[in-house]
Amino acid sequence: MTRTARKRARESLQQIREVPSRATTEPARPNPRSEPDSAKRVTLDRLFSKLGIASRSKAQEWIRAGRVRINAQIVREPGTWVSWPSDNLTLDGQPIQETTKRFILFHKPKGVVTTHQDEKGRPTIFDGLPPDMTTLHAVGRLDQATSGLLLLTNDSTVSSFLTDPRQQVPRLYLVTVRGEVTDETRQAAIDGLHDEGERLQCASVTIQKRSRRESHLEVTLTEGKNREIRRLFKALGHEVTRLRRIQFGPFMLGTLQPGTWRELPIEEARTALHSGASAPAHPAAKAAQ
Repeated sequence: MTRTARKRARESLQQIREVPSRATTEPARPNPRSEPDSAKRVTLDRLFSKLGIASRSKAQEWIRAGRVRINAQIVREPGTWVSWPSDNLTLDGQPIQETTKRFILFHKPKGVVTTHQDEKGRPTIFDGLPPDMTTLHAVGRLDQATSGLLLLTNDSTVSSFLTDPRQQVPRLYLVTVRGEVTDETRQAAIDGLHDEGERLQCASVTIQKRSRRESHLEVTLTEGKNREIRRLFKALGHEVTRLRRIQFGPFMLGTLQPGTWRELPIEEARTALHSGASAPAHPAAKAAQ
């Protein structure tokens, strides 16, 4: 090949390299396997939760049913990455917008379960709460037989902080058990034990009153393991007969009566949470219907 021919070949190759590919000129399509490229990127199902619109499981149902569009395109993969708020999202044709963040202190009564719907048909905490609270989620759970303070919010950042085991957020309970809890048993609860492959442990146990018939305790946990107090004391030979949570982090049950609730402005909740100070009292409680 002559020098002139080689020069023309190089010029032709350069022109080919400078032509944009079809992939870069066509509109970008949602790709569940693509990686986020900025802090504003989030998976579609998680975005619904972050915005307080629905739980991730409920959002996944909507997405798989084809009810959600990203930039006018139907998406059926919950793990699709989206850029918020730059992407245009709709649910059933209606634009998705960020909702007002809310934070509720609710005195859960005994006999109701902590869920939106129960497959066994049992009454839930939301049955008696106003319809505008159905978009909130519970921060952790209290079992059906447990009463006391239950936090409800649609701010996933706040709820994630409260339930993160690394944060060691204290939960304070009043506990009644059968039999006399000795000092040795009290220490054993603090030292902890293994049950069904899981470590159960109290951060602190204070014996308020005890007799051969029953003992009254004040117990602090720093993790939200399933039925931890009941399982722990059962393993130590004491059945829990009454369990009530009176504090979660800086938030206190106070004078709230069973079935009543009060709303705390979200900024006050965030301030109390991060400062470690107790949340201010708001005496105007409302009753669940």
